[in-house]
Amino acid sequence: MTPRIAVVGGGMAAARFAERYGALGGPGTVTVYGAEPRAPYNRVLLAEVLTGRYDAESIALPLGGATARPGCEVVALDPRVRTLRLADGSTEAWDELVLATGANPVLPPVRGLRRADRHGPAGGGHTLIEGVHTLRTVEDCARLAEEAVGAKRAVVIGGGVLGVSAARALAALGVRTEIVHQAPHLIERQLDGEAAEVLRERLRALGVECYTGNRARAVHGGERVGAVELAGGYRLDCDLVVLACGTRPRTALAHAAGLPVATGVLVDDALAVAPHVHAVGDCAEHRGTVHGLAGPAWEQADVLARRLSGAEPDARYPGTRPRARLSTGGLEYAAFGTVDETLDPGLDVLRLTDATRGSYKKLVLRGDRLVGAILLGDLATVDALAGAFADDGALAGHPLHLLTQGTAMTGDMR
Repeated sequence: MTPRIAVVGGGMAAARFAERYGALGGPGTVTVYGAEPRAPYNRVLLAEVLTGRYDAESIALPLGGATARPGCEVVALDPRVRTLRLADGSTEAWDELVLATGANPVLPPVRGLRRADRHGPAGGGHTLIEGVHTLRTVEDCARLAEEAVGAKRAVVIGGGVLGVSAARALAALGVRTEIVHQAPHLIERQLDGEAAEVLRERLRALGVECYTGNRARAVHGGERVGAVELAGGYRLDCDLVVLACGTRPRTALAHAAGLPVATGVLVDDALAVAPHVHAVGDCAEHRGTVHGLAGPAWEQADVLARRLSGAEPDARYPGTRPRARLSTGGLEYAAFGTVDETLDPGLDVLRLTDATRGSYKKLVLRGDRLVGAILLGDLATVDALAGAFADDGALAGHPLHLLTQGTAMTGDMR
């Protein structure tokens, strides 16, 4: 039998699975169903599309020999008879199903975001007032770029990776930009306080101010945004607001089909949800974790492609050790594993800073084993560091070589 593999979702995990399945010589056909009107693309580069560094076509992702069906939203699926129903009412059969439905932007509990008089599709079922944007799709990017042309001030709500990238992009377009972030420092999941402070100074040099430890309480302006009010009452005047408050897995299809769902669609180490049903990427929850990052999504897609193609039928996904990398418009960082040494008194830290270059480097060690690291502003040794982290073994020699290449810096080890 020639298997028919249906991939529901047109994002990065879907594209990675399709490309790897084809590269491994998987039999049968792979069809990628996406609700967006274009084939899968690299969402990580949306901020670069916003600045004009890339156009929408240049960030398209390869699909191998798979068939892309953009603009074909799947509205229901039946695991019992192995069919799915599209928005146009048609039905398609499948032998193996891969859920790669991704995630929706989270809309924060901020008064005044939504129109009071009508509802629509924007923002996951609500119409946002004029000037308020999410940044999840190429279409979002195009609308934001158009409005940025005449804007003078913007507020980005959320200081994670997306928020920092969006703020940097808006500043590059000449818009005075401010970040409001509820956590004590920027990108708190991947950076420590000292690294975040270096990042904050680099953003300030680009024209971006940051209000950390602050919560946006309300948006003012009626039909169009005019200001963001912080919890303390202070107002930030603005023409644009970008919501970068994280994402929530899209699980409605799986839930309606009776598949197991918690925060995400529940998968085991085989990335199986139910017989002949699998899930990867931002919608998948594995061992209690929804990663929400491109790296783990691609690892999951690779494992599933090896399993379903027959190249490695017993391949397992054991989970992903935390790691992330950002490189956008002069802002660069890489983070691996445990970055907060205060969580474990048995950890040692080697930290190097260079105020002149605006760089910060840190290793977190347990004995002679690397358990975490941060590089910010200088990624010259990132490949060696990534290799040492992946090896997960005893380091050879003094760990300083993982941070320096003959650069004079100041630091401490404790």
